[in-house]
Amino acid sequence: MSAASDPDRRFGGAAAPKRVGGAARWLRENLFSSMANSILTIIAVIAILWIVVPLARWAVLDAVWTAASGRECRAAIDAGGGACWAFIGVWWRSILFGRFPYAEQWRPALVVAIFVAMFLASCDRRLWGRRLIALWILGAALVLLLMFGGVLGMSFVDTSLWNGLPLTLILAVFGMLFAFPLAILLALGRRSEMPAVRALSVAYIELIRGVPLITILFMASVMLPLFLPSGTSIDKLLRAQIAFILFSAAYLAEVIRGGLQSLPRGQSEAADALGLSPWQRTRLIVLPQAIAAVIPPLVNTFIGAFKDTSLVLIIGLFDLMMTATNALGDPNWNGFYWEAYLFVGAIYWAFCFFMSKYSQFLERDFNRAHRR
Repeated sequence: MSAASDPDRRFGGAAAPKRVGGAARWLRENLFSSMANSILTIIAVIAILWIVVPLARWAVLDAVWTAASGRECRAAIDAGGGACWAFIGVWWRSILFGRFPYAEQWRPALVVAIFVAMFLASCDRRLWGRRLIALWILGAALVLLLMFGGVLGMSFVDTSLWNGLPLTLILAVFGMLFAFPLAILLALGRRSEMPAVRALSVAYIELIRGVPLITILFMASVMLPLFLPSGTSIDKLLRAQIAFILFSAAYLAEVIRGGLQSLPRGQSEAADALGLSPWQRTRLIVLPQAIAAVIPPLVNTFIGAFKDTSLVLIIGLFDLMMTATNALGDPNWNGFYWEAYLFVGAIYWAFCFFMSKYSQFLERDFNRAHRR
């Protein structure tokens, strides 16, 4: 056996050190790499057990899953029970769909399924382009058709009865879809060499960002009708949707502008050298790279906009948070706040977590493409 193939001879007669692999190696390198890290790890484990074990008992092991009434649920809790998930079992349809006609609630349920399907389809990069645009147009048309009704044997439902999760998704998704192209125009306008365009873009962005969303919603709901001709009215949901679009566009514009400023000047010069027009340079070279560079703050803005839909309660729209609060108003089931808001929080978390993980996937994908 040669010296190169004999591990004992390569290490001066001593056997090669054995590498600890798997979970043991990960624990040693990440949690017990030093005395200080070991102490912190032990403290963290004790704290987690101190919190998680009672929480698991309250939420799962000792929970009350079935009860005919709130009084029966409270009696079970007084006897040592945990969470009253029977409240969710009774009120989940009201929380998710609000005052939408009970017999027609398959329609908002299908709307939620359509939104989820469009989100999943958007994750497939093979569909990016005209096919995905056509899919979103078709999906948006189906959403409005199902929510309004009035055709194909479906009864007409006024927008005042659009409540719960479908309303939250409509405000967030349509708001971001229309705000994004407006934000691109504002970001490009703020960097424009034309003083008038740049001044208007700066004025819009700084004005909108200088006031809270509640103010804009209040203006759209209360003040806007005062400036309309007598006898003219705009649907309250449409006014709230426009307010969300205008507000989100200002924040998205600054994120996109940051991406535009991060690009080296050589990218534009190379596009000019290839003979591309300003429109082609912006569409094919500048914007794709700028947007890819700011995926984390973009997704952060999307998540914030999704959660900000809960503010529409101040103008009388019943979003997911408001329908949960209304369910708690029933005297028979009053007091189960933890269960209601944990249920709603889990729904918000699921959508936000999906957006966060998908943005991380896009970052890795784009970075891998750049390395090649």
